[in-house]
Amino acid sequence: MLGAVIFDFDGVITDSEILHFRAFNAVLSDHGLELAKKEYYANYLGLNDKDCFRTLIGEGRLGIKASQIGELIRRKTLVFEELARTDGKIIEGVRPFLDMLASHAVPMAICSGALRAEIELILDDSGLRDFFRAIVSAEQVKRGKPHPEGFLLTLKKLNERLGSPITAEQCVVVEDSHWGLKAAQAARMHTVAVTNTYDADQLTSADKTVERLDSLTLGDLTQLCH
Repeated sequence: MLGAVIFDFDGVITDSEILHFRAFNAVLSDHGLELAKKEYYANYLGLNDKDCFRTLIGEGRLGIKASQIGELIRRKTLVFEELARTDGKIIEGVRPFLDMLASHAVPMAICSGALRAEIELILDDSGLRDFFRAIVSAEQVKRGKPHPEGFLLTLKKLNERLGSPITAEQCVVVEDSHWGLKAAQAARMHTVAVTNTYDADQLTSADKTVERLDSLTLGDLTQLCH
């Protein structure tokens, strides 16, 4: 039985992966580093801000101390928020898909490696905030994707708000990257990959892959939970 649908945010609901890329480079440029788009998408896109900066330090590419990461995150968030206000947009097919789920009273939540302020900004501007019963963002977990902590916390928060609890096996997760798919699968949830960020051949671990969310039916989602 389908109990809930949990969405990643960047690259699933909003076309913001490229905005994060631009915001990272705006901050990294002050330290003499610029990431190529290809390497960012291949190696860093699925990481939250802290893990991305931490990885670059560990690779010897970013010459700062770990204690300075917080300030870089703050600066990167300011750049991203400005970009989101001017260049952010909701991906085609998302709104009708959310409407369809809401019409069938399917609970929805977000589990993202983005910061809460970034998520709330875009949801409020687009009028989508009321669709989601729970939001789990980067600062709420110790271990980001591909670790399942975020999805397990999302399920916990959903169950605190629902009249009757649901299990991980009753959840369908919508993701756009292999990091997210791995995290959802580790949480024992079913997965749908949407090809907004990566081609289908890079998302083969998903239970189902689609080009647009509004191509999915309630029957498709229910079948995944059988």
